[in-house]
Amino acid sequence: MRSSDRQRAPLGLKIAAGVGLAFLHLPILLIFVYAFTTEERSYQWPPPGLTLKWFGVTWQRPDIWEALELSLKVASISTLIALLLGTLCAAAISRSRFFGRETISLLVILPIALPGIITGIALRSAFNLADIPFSTWTIILGHATFCVVVVYNNAVARFRRTSASLIEASMDLGADGFQTLRYVVLPNLATALLAGGMLAFALSFDEVIVTTFTAGQQQTLPIWMLEELVRPRQRPVTNVVAMVVVLVTFLPILGAFYLTREGDQTAGAGK
Repeated sequence: MRSSDRQRAPLGLKIAAGVGLAFLHLPILLIFVYAFTTEERSYQWPPPGLTLKWFGVTWQRPDIWEALELSLKVASISTLIALLLGTLCAAAISRSRFFGRETISLLVILPIALPGIITGIALRSAFNLADIPFSTWTIILGHATFCVVVVYNNAVARFRRTSASLIEASMDLGADGFQTLRYVVLPNLATALLAGGMLAFALSFDEVIVTTFTAGQQQTLPIWMLEELVRPRQRPVTNVVAMVVVLVTFLPILGAFYLTREGDQTAGAGK
């Protein structure tokens, strides 16, 4: 059907969609506005004035840089773990038939379906029972539990769309397992894995609840923001940091969407 032949949406539906989008995104736009306000202690509308002062103040805060470094480190390592485990699990589920296959698939995706507080309490209890001290690695293990799910969902969807005859043809032509993986499997999985990795990184970077239970005395950037809101010193600095978090998480999600938008399952759909 040509685009000119498609029925246009009613005006009321367009208005409703606009109102819904405004309800979702206007609070985020307010964060951007208040990052430039001259008022330090309170929120006024309209802002009494605009300034770039707080960007310089933020740049000079060592506690923010430490929190940012920790967040980037945790998100990067969690994503690498998720890419490895999520891809292997997706390959086993999609290419094998065995007893309990669907149950295992359900258990893999369960961590992202459970409330974050349940996952956090469970991880904290496990670390205490195993006498594991809280550190960067406990945060990484906590984040990996849900990052694996994101990669698994994207990888398993791509495996199901990839014909098994490609692998059989590669083996028939004399390729060994490693060559088949390198020249056939990975090229077909590349965009799905990249999209899953981007989503996993974004989710890990802005995670708060699980981090609260697994971080000990360390502060990731979202935890730093939460504590600054409870005991504010310079409110605009918190908004500047919030802008950074929005951009760091938005860009990977946008990239993941565009990488998989032509597939039958878009990355991040339903999450």
